Amino acid sequence: MTSNNLETATLGGGCFWCTESVFDSVIGVEEVVSGYSGGHKENPTYEEVCSDSTGHAEVIQIKFDPETISYEEILEIFFGTHDPTTLNRQGNDIGSSYRSAIFYHSPQQKEIAEKVIKTLTDDDVFGKPIVTEVTELSNFYPAESYHQNYFANNPNQPYCAAVVAPKLGKFRQKFADKLKV
Repeated sequence: MTSNNLETATLGGGCFWCTESVFDSVIGVEEVVSGYSGGHKENPTYEEVCSDSTGHAEVIQIKFDPETISYEEILEIFFGTHDPTTLNRQGNDIGSSYRSAIFYHSPQQKEIAEKVIKTLTDDDVFGKPIVTEVTELSNFYPAESYHQNYFANNPNQPYCAAVVAPKLGKFRQKFADKLKV
């Protein structure tokens, strides 16, 4: 049964096709929307964001049921499915639009994000400093409709087959206990 008290998380972990496909299959996640956040241009296009001229990152906005999955668990999956140690880059995707970012919606989310980063740093999980930006959400613009559910709609597209599918496979193995049935 779904709670009426859904919470929202906004996260940037590189290409939104990858992060959306991961969180679409997580228990307690009711909706995932790909979009843009953290920049100065209103209603940017994909091409503008990719040009690195808007200041926006490719992000996903997640609506989740905190009675089923906590914000901290959402962040554990987030940090477990991208490289938070590379500045403005995820794999071959390079530019500030691919930065690792948490756009918090409340002081509590900020506190949890900082705690998770501190724990990962203290435990030297990545062997390098975490460069994930933790910033208050100031804007969110949904991406164009063709970006929504991109992997589900285009699994044989070359980028999806080469990058998204293997990432999704690793996620499913590592976080099997967090998968929707």
